[in-house]
Amino acid sequence: MDRWKLVKAAEIIDFNPHESIQKGALAKKVAMERLHPFTRDIPSYEIESFNGGSKFRNGDTLMARITPCLENGKTAQVNILDANEVGFGSTEFIVLRGITGISDRNFIYYLAMSPIFLNSANYRH
Repeated sequence: MDRWKLVKAAEIIDFNPHESIQKGALAKKVAMERLHPFTRDIPSYEIESFNGGSKFRNGDTLMARITPCLENGKTAQVNILDANEVGFGSTEFIVLRGITGISDRNFIYYLAMSPIFLNSANYRH
């Protein structure tokens, strides 16, 4: 721990990274109600035509933007997509992605679930 240093979250997390899905294209959608509290894996999804929302890839962490869901542990790591596939979900998600060479997906997920991160995120809302 002697070599650890305090950094800002934006130095290790790419928040809401840019992804593209063509309007009307069929894609996997994750609604907020699909996430189970304090459960890492996404249990189910639907296939719908894209008309807006948060976009993500495998390995990204989805964290609830709204307070009740955030406090109830609605945070999950995406693992339902095929290689190079982009999915989408609720506009109520904040998408967190590890920065290559700096952080990884598991670190980001468990950091997002930590009380210090959740309390800070909840405080800012």
